[in-house]
Amino acid sequence: LYGRKQFRPFFERQAVDYAIIDVAWNGILESVKIAAMADAYEVNVAPHNFNGHLGSLISAHFCAAVPNFKVMEIDIDDVTWKDDTVTKPPVIENGDLLLPAGLGWGADVNEDFVRAHPPKS
Repeated sequence: LYGRKQFRPFFERQAVDYAIIDVAWNGILESVKIAAMADAYEVNVAPHNFNGHLGSLISAHFCAAVPNFKVMEIDIDDVTWKDDTVTKPPVIENGDLLLPAGLGWGADVNEDFVRAHPPKS
């Protein structure tokens, strides 16, 4: 679902236990607004995330910003070079993804790695 208008009917009908928000597609600001709307209907949020490490870090920051966060989806079964795609991969300890310190999302795209592995046609 995209945007508050698409989520609202489900909240009004009490048709969901969790609002599964795709932060990468809705954007951080709209995702926070959707979470606020969900909270008004006493619905918890769980960000959908199959967008690599940068997507995980963005979703983690979203989770830290909303009061009704319950659980975050993360894809750990992936390619062996996934950690190389960012300057600082996410850290998971005891089942918790630790929110990184630092500017922005806490990591950047590893541009050297990306340049060394151009898309294949």
